[in-house]
Amino acid sequence: MEWQKGDIVSRISHNHDLLFRIQSVKDDYAILFGEDYRLEADAYTDDLVRVEKNEIQERKQVEKKKEDYSFRLFRQDYQLMRKKRNYEASSGYNSDVKHFQIPPRVLHVDGDPMFLKKCINLYNRLGLQVHGLHLNEKEMPEKIYGLLEKIKPDILVITGHDSFSKNKGRKGDIRAYRHSKYFAETVREARRYAPSLDQLVIFAGACQSHFESLIRAGANFASSPSRINIHALDPVYIAAKVGYTSFMDNIKLWDVLRNTLTGEKGIGGVETRGLFRTGMPFPDEDDQEMNEASFRPW
Repeated sequence: MEWQKGDIVSRISHNHDLLFRIQSVKDDYAILFGEDYRLEADAYTDDLVRVEKNEIQERKQVEKKKEDYSFRLFRQDYQLMRKKRNYEASSGYNSDVKHFQIPPRVLHVDGDPMFLKKCINLYNRLGLQVHGLHLNEKEMPEKIYGLLEKIKPDILVITGHDSFSKNKGRKGDIRAYRHSKYFAETVREARRYAPSLDQLVIFAGACQSHFESLIRAGANFASSPSRINIHALDPVYIAAKVGYTSFMDNIKLWDVLRNTLTGEKGIGGVETRGLFRTGMPFPDEDDQEMNEASFRPW
């Protein structure tokens, strides 16, 4: 059987548990990217089975239901946060004065262009300003500082694909992970640019990543405490929770994790302040110069 880049397959040895995209094939050996999860794997081609279109559609429908459920949870959470901000901005009084918001900027650096596109769509759906960039995981450490100087984000997402291999070492050995080393180096470079955890909020990691190393390097949130797979969209929900929490409030970690598709086994973090700021009054519509400042009325 001939295999091509982009073929959707599953692995016989893993009871067809996940869908993968073939990234490359050399002789009888294939590099695989998870179709819904941020996992990079490899397999001999005789372990692969091409997945039929109807099965792909069935699995996609299941994933879509999970994603829609997580989105509804976040929307409910957002409405509560918004009501609280409105109340606090007006000191509890009813007022016709419009507030404005200054949303945080997100830089999302992703090792997978298809996942990046999917994440950008969710950022837009959630109303967050994002600059998305596809970079190979190994390139990230050397390029991140220049990107931060150019874009000056408030939130940095560093993600792509990763995996842990028992054949390469124990769970505590970062050399046993495909890309955790590069994620950690990228975080350290980012902290050289912005040392404070409240000045630049960082999410780092992918499936099965070395959580402890990423947190020690300076990430606010990271994967994967239990070395499990994380969903492609999980980093977006972390960024959104940070982005829509008032800078006056500390983020409750469980409130962050409960809206992700993976939960606390896949993602963890440290105490972090929100980045959302409100102001008043909203400029008059005929004040063109002020309206070009990216204020958003409520």
